Amino acid sequence: MSVDPKRVREKMVREQIEARGIKDEEVLRAMRRVPRHMFVDEALQAQAYADHPLPIGHGQTISQPYVVAMMSAMLEVKPGMKVLEIGTGSGYQAAVLAEMGADVYTVERIKALYQAARQRFNQLKYLYVKTKLDDGTAGWPEQAPFDRILVTAGGPEVPAPLMEQLDDPGILVIPVGESKRHQQLLRVIKDRGEIKRENMGSVAFVDLVGKFGW
Repeated sequence: MSVDPKRVREKMVREQIEARGIKDEEVLRAMRRVPRHMFVDEALQAQAYADHPLPIGHGQTISQPYVVAMMSAMLEVKPGMKVLEIGTGSGYQAAVLAEMGADVYTVERIKALYQAARQRFNQLKYLYVKTKLDDGTAGWPEQAPFDRILVTAGGPEVPAPLMEQLDDPGILVIPVGESKRHQQLLRVIKDRGEIKRENMGSVAFVDLVGKFGW
């Protein structure tokens, strides 16, 4: 980039995230630290901090900064929590969660994206982010349970394996809808055997593909 990435990140946080009401200091700190431009193709790096998603190939996108911050805040992550992410994509969301102190496990079904994300994690020293190439709708059962689960693609319903792998207490955030690319963002809270679903608003994510998705 031709400008100072740190200054651009500060401006992004101030104008796109804080201005929309996100006050979680851990989320803001993480968004200031992660070099978003390193998670997109070189040709798109000048647009990396703009207020919109960007393509990363294979029909997938890196979500706009505000959406990443909003979903991270919904999880209420505390340092040391075990977090499962479904849909690694570029790896940016996993890096933000890692900067928040989470123990991150992330699953990607597209081999090229999986390989590129692993390379970025190694290059940027996110060495403790665990990655897996698999059908994310089935979760990561051998590593369960998870304190938090984040799904970064939209499916027809909450996959049953993910609910089974969510610890109690625990929080799961996922876009769900009957029509592809138009969903409601759900926050599912498990607490002492009770399940509470909160509708957090309309969103449009790429499709959650797999045995328990589309």
